[in-house]
Amino acid sequence: MADESNAGPVAAAVVTDTEMKPSSTKKRRSPRPQKASAEPAQANTPAAKRRGYTEQEKSEKLKQIETQVSEGSTLKDAIKSAGISEQTYYHWKSAAKPGEQKGTKDPGPLPAGDDLAGLVELEEENQRLRKLLAEKLRAENAELRKRLGLD
Repeated sequence: MADESNAGPVAAAVVTDTEMKPSSTKKRRSPRPQKASAEPAQANTPAAKRRGYTEQEKSEKLKQIETQVSEGSTLKDAIKSAGISEQTYYHWKSAAKPGEQKGTKDPGPLPAGDDLAGLVELEEENQRLRKLLAEKLRAENAELRKRLGLD
């Protein structure tokens, strides 16, 4: 019976809430007309389409650009005819030849026998330089002691 007494006021509260709110109907707007564009959407153009190239395709496009430039075409025109951007061209070119861009010569990996011989040479030079440094430090230390009168 306690449930029946509770149900009464709750139902009355719901009725009063709906009576208090004025009914508001929103006016629906018609959709905005789209602006007419002189050009078609750029997403449909092949230049805007993102695509991954294999290493072989990259090297072929770089060779194609180099041959067109050597034949007298401008670099911009050659890049455009290859279907890539200038930024992509320079990125690929720098990735293809990292040693030449930095101006350092890399002789490449040495044969296995030369690795050991090179390591031995480096260790010998390291020992020689350590001895030379120790002699210089002893000489400076001795000169400093003489100046200060500690000897």
